[in-house]
Amino acid sequence: MRSVLLVLSLLSLVFVGAGPAASTATLEWSMNATIIEACSCPMFCQCFFNTQPAHHAEDHAGHGAGRYCLGNLAYRVNKGSYDGTKLDGAKFWMAGDLGSDFSKGETEWAILTFDPSVSPRQREGILAILPKIYPVKWKSFTVGADAPVEWSASNETATARLDAGKRAEVVLGRFAGMTSEPVVIRNLRYLGAPRNDGFILMPNQVEAWRGDKAFEFKGTNGFMVTIDISSRDAI
Repeated sequence: MRSVLLVLSLLSLVFVGAGPAASTATLEWSMNATIIEACSCPMFCQCFFNTQPAHHAEDHAGHGAGRYCLGNLAYRVNKGSYDGTKLDGAKFWMAGDLGSDFSKGETEWAILTFDPSVSPRQREGILAILPKIYPVKWKSFTVGADAPVEWSASNETATARLDAGKRAEVVLGRFAGMTSEPVVIRNLRYLGAPRNDGFILMPNQVEAWRGDKAFEFKGTNGFMVTIDISSRDAI
């Protein structure tokens, strides 16, 4: 079975509707960020290995039976820059659905929300960099109204909330391994990002999107990962 990464690497890097203010073609930029991520797939999300999400046999909160990957991604930028503007500390949230089959690089929808502290220039940079991390074509990509992003993590737990949980929430708990160390998947690429420090496996206690296209799951896939990408090595 073909890897989703092979498929995506052949596609143009487009966020439909994102409309970044400037092209990254001639600008220097970089981003090192940690993501608290959870989705509707069982552990571990098969979308990293296949071109179809897990199949849900029963209707779930009105989403019906079938294949879908409904997820929340809470970002904290550890270090980065965009054309001279520092991105350090910027927080933002993505919620979306990969759809039932993304073998052609087409995905369903995504909604991006910035923490109010993110400056206009930082937003421009983030909007320009994200298509390099997620090399897909969204049928719908929108930027929602600002909301505070709460973000905290350790080797035991990871918690992220959007607008104090009123708009979205992700709570992860460490998967018990053979020792007290976290269980980590290494040498697995995170889509368009060429480097990461490993996927720390943390099944979710809850992952919920409470805005438009609302969904909520408990006990499904979750992990933390720190990715690194720059203009020197972006796909």
